[in-house]
Amino acid sequence: MSRTALRICPLCEATCGLTLTIEGTRVTHARGDRDDVFSRGFICPKGASFGAVDSDPDRLRTPLVRRDGELREATWQEAFDAVAAGIRPVVERHGPNSVGVVLGNPNVHTMAGALYPAVLLAGLGTRSVFTASTVDQMPKHVSSGLLFGDANAIPVPDLDRTGHLLLIGANPLESNGSLCTAPDFPGKLKALKARGGTLVVIDPRRTRTAKLADRHIAVRPGTDALLLAAMAQVLFEEGLTEPAPHVQGAGELAEALRELTPEAVAGACDVEAGVIRALARDLAAAPAAAVYGRIGSCTVPHGTLASWLVDVLNILTGNLDRPGGALFPQAATDKTPRPAGPGRGFALGRWHSRVSRHPEAKGELPLSALAEEIDTATEEGAPVRALIAVAANPVLSAPDGDRLDRALDSLDFMVSVDPYLNETSRHADVVLP
Repeated sequence: MSRTALRICPLCEATCGLTLTIEGTRVTHARGDRDDVFSRGFICPKGASFGAVDSDPDRLRTPLVRRDGELREATWQEAFDAVAAGIRPVVERHGPNSVGVVLGNPNVHTMAGALYPAVLLAGLGTRSVFTASTVDQMPKHVSSGLLFGDANAIPVPDLDRTGHLLLIGANPLESNGSLCTAPDFPGKLKALKARGGTLVVIDPRRTRTAKLADRHIAVRPGTDALLLAAMAQVLFEEGLTEPAPHVQGAGELAEALRELTPEAVAGACDVEAGVIRALARDLAAAPAAAVYGRIGSCTVPHGTLASWLVDVLNILTGNLDRPGGALFPQAATDKTPRPAGPGRGFALGRWHSRVSRHPEAKGELPLSALAEEIDTATEEGAPVRALIAVAANPVLSAPDGDRLDRALDSLDFMVSVDPYLNETSRHADVVLP
């Protein structure tokens, strides 16, 4: 007998409502929840695939433990015992930092992923933590930490009320956006245009989002920071700034940007100076506007600077944290209130990776450094000798996956928390689905 269950899709941050049809213990059908006040029935192909994923014959349903060189089915107790037997001697022999932990993207989309990795890391006592965030969005966290004092204080565009939206390095018609919880991002862009708003896209490629835009600026790849800096310079030069009274450092910023005029950067950006000036003027003139940068503005040279300048433009035009601008979202469960006043601030580089001395950010090291942390010996402590990968497939998604693929074979022990055998989990001694 079938039953219906209402759930929130855990496959990305859009948090769309799902209506699931369940036969016994199997999901047989998924559609958007039309009564969900946030997503209003919208569903993307990933959410619609829940039934297929649930019944996928390749999905693991029991733990696997490597015995005599082969991964074989085991009970949960046998698997947990194998994890303890594999991790403990590595810690005792080489210290806690010899155990690496890789946290993949799905961890931030589930309650379990939000609650338990911190407990795992505290129990291990390791600083060898590598995350998917360092591949695509860490520049935004760092710039927010340095600007606002909180690496997770990331303003998001008020898509439903803005009248002028400038996107840089973002293609939400394909990706549905990120670092911006918004079901049906494409529909919101079309609604913006339908109510007479303006959509501007800065992207080297003519993406689907660029084709929808009122204006597409094909900036030269890697020059995002120069273009944004020149826009800020125009705002200062032409007296178009309206920062809030509590904003500090505007004078110093104006002086720092004084020579970064549109004429000075036009050649490097491959964007005419007049176009850059028009971008700044239109942004300042709009009654409510927001600038939103995503992965394309992060994974470029000076990505942290570009991410910072996105918020600088929102601040200078008076659009930070106001309706129609870039808002600080309110969490469903807020932090414990504290008296107004300075916080602890944001610390960066409290420790470094062992080989290339990459600084930590938010307690995380670059995933791109994982292979060398495994296969390269130095005088500064032991290499990573054991690895726990939680919802992560870095052999496929991290830079230099071939090197990492080889490095994983040299580990003393590996655990993978994943419902599939994939390019990474196939190396594991224990797989927990």
